[in-house]
Amino acid sequence: MIELLQFDFMQRALIAALLVGLAAPAIGTFIVQRRLALLGDGIGHVALTGVALGFLTGTAPVLTAVVVSVLGAVAIELVRARGRTSGDVALALLFYGGIAGGVLLISLAPGGSNATLMSYLFGSISSVTVEDVWVIGLLAVAVLGVVGVFGRELYVLCQDEEVARASGLPVRLLSLLIAVTAALTVVIAMRVVGLLLVSALMVVPVATSQQLARGFRSTMLLSMVFGMIATVGGLTSSFYVEVPPGAIIVIVALAGFVLALGLGRFVRRSRPQESSP
Repeated sequence: MIELLQFDFMQRALIAALLVGLAAPAIGTFIVQRRLALLGDGIGHVALTGVALGFLTGTAPVLTAVVVSVLGAVAIELVRARGRTSGDVALALLFYGGIAGGVLLISLAPGGSNATLMSYLFGSISSVTVEDVWVIGLLAVAVLGVVGVFGRELYVLCQDEEVARASGLPVRLLSLLIAVTAALTVVIAMRVVGLLLVSALMVVPVATSQQLARGFRSTMLLSMVFGMIATVGGLTSSFYVEVPPGAIIVIVALAGFVLALGLGRFVRRSRPQESSP
């Protein structure tokens, strides 16, 4: 591990991985609780259009991905809330439109090709720049800040939307806040995990912690720990086997889920059964 820190690009990648491991499961806990596990996938495909737009206009792809992702997240939430189409259909529209837009725009960009998008689709260690680290850091602070400030209100919303509305909470605004925060998280993670796999990092650590934790807060905190273990462990492994980090990060996260699933079942079976009165 120490030898990895001798390389500047690995130092940047590890910092980015830690930030991603913290932020993605934090907002992912609310997304899973609200049964919108595929939201990250839909936004990730829209972010692909934003990346391609950055290459086409000669601006920073990360910044254009932020703008396009946020607009796409707001659009999907408004469509879902107004009930004009079901949530899965709206997500499908994001899937198809995002990929088509990304491929089209990158083909129009000067010197652009589909290969240009590979590092954004599957992640890349060496492509993480100092500027990327700063952007990822600022976005991660924003995501964690939203969770810290509005966590209680978002919890009520995710538990029962009708109860949240009856309690006087701004349901529409909070729903948009979850969608926008998810969009920021996708952009945070795309350099490390890749756009095609970012949703897994928002969902799998949460599913893993649900096997071991009981309360909502403990589930979130434990999922953040699992997220950091998966990102750092996968990133370190990808350095030695020389493959894109996204796939290994997700495999490490899935392995953790399998272990937690077995451990959770063992603990539940080993608990003494309460005798009936």
